[in-house]
Amino acid sequence: MSEPMNRIVIVGAGQAGFQAAASLREAGYAGSLTLIGEEAALPYQRPPLSKAYLAGKTDARGLLLRQDSFFAEHAILHRAGTRVAAIDRASRSLRLADGERIAYDHLILATGTRNRPLPVPGTELAGVRQLRSLDDADGLRAAIEGAQRIIVVGAGFIGLEFAAVCAGRGLSVTVIEAADRVMARAVSPETSEAFRAFHEEAGVTFLFGAGVSAIEGEGGKVSAVRTADGRSLPADLVLVGIGVVPNQELAEAADLPVRDGIEVDAFLATSDPAISSIGDCARFPTRFASGMPGGDRLRIESVQNAVDQGRCLAARLTGRPSAYDAVPWFWSDQGPRKLQIAGLAAPGDASVVRRTGAGFSVFRFRDGTLSAVESVDRAADHMAARRLLAAAKTVTPEQAADPDFDLKALATR
Repeated sequence: MSEPMNRIVIVGAGQAGFQAAASLREAGYAGSLTLIGEEAALPYQRPPLSKAYLAGKTDARGLLLRQDSFFAEHAILHRAGTRVAAIDRASRSLRLADGERIAYDHLILATGTRNRPLPVPGTELAGVRQLRSLDDADGLRAAIEGAQRIIVVGAGFIGLEFAAVCAGRGLSVTVIEAADRVMARAVSPETSEAFRAFHEEAGVTFLFGAGVSAIEGEGGKVSAVRTADGRSLPADLVLVGIGVVPNQELAEAADLPVRDGIEVDAFLATSDPAISSIGDCARFPTRFASGMPGGDRLRIESVQNAVDQGRCLAARLTGRPSAYDAVPWFWSDQGPRKLQIAGLAAPGDASVVRRTGAGFSVFRFRDGTLSAVESVDRAADHMAARRLLAAAKTVTPEQAADPDFDLKALATR
């Protein structure tokens, strides 16, 4: 390390921030380490909130990334319920909302994302909810108990996972989606069609190509959702899940470059050598985005990315720098179906379907090169795909489509 680094401060106590802290200690960093989070809870897993937690299959303690004793044992000062108001790059310090100042030698911004608001009248009504935090999930669990008619705005991962939980309880569920298919930004038309069918078999109704013009209420509580074409759909509970936006305001106010995220280089460093950024809020270069419409820089919202970037940055800060090059992968449990994605597909990437047993995988190709694999109830295909993409192994569309071709053998050569 070129300068002494006795004080590292991490802003954001989600998956990325926690992982950076844990990995720093694991890598031998012995200096002061402070983890600042706005939520009052200990760092916890978010993905189960829309699935196992809502379904009552796990409790809040089961979500925790580590118990309270971990932070004391590893000398990590966890400042819960604390908001950072500003970064003073000149003095290398943070100003907290209460006026307190915290000095740093290196600052890690792991500020994550927040839900994109629905810009229509009526979102303030009781019964209109979003899902991002543990508090949100607790409110939803209580609200579901008294609801019969559920409207979900947005057919992305969160919306469909929530729809599956509600349909599993026998509730009436309608999903309104502006695009023409489910998970349109994330998966191929083939995978979209399969999941539409899965959900419809479970009793979910879809409205595609539909916008929301207003949320209507009676006595301060939601009663219906009005669509752009004039329909009024009765509702006791509305979940809005139309994506997220990065929490980049702290960085922007400190004159760090931002563009749909905090700009970092291949080593996860910002333009200020004393500040790095990781996780959902960071926009970084990756070979897996090469040839995509937005170029080779993007943000990735996933546990895998948060964890791997936390580890990569910890290695750099403890004298073992390497460019971040992890294979992106994602998953979504929707009812009994498990979707696993390895790689990054562009909208125009070609699709090849491989069917084996009860599940299937869709192999995506960009200019003849494997770009991503979407596996439905095919964990073996998913693991092989991660190895193939990591090693940039060549697989042809014909091999991918052949259920007898040994993908595992190719991946492990």
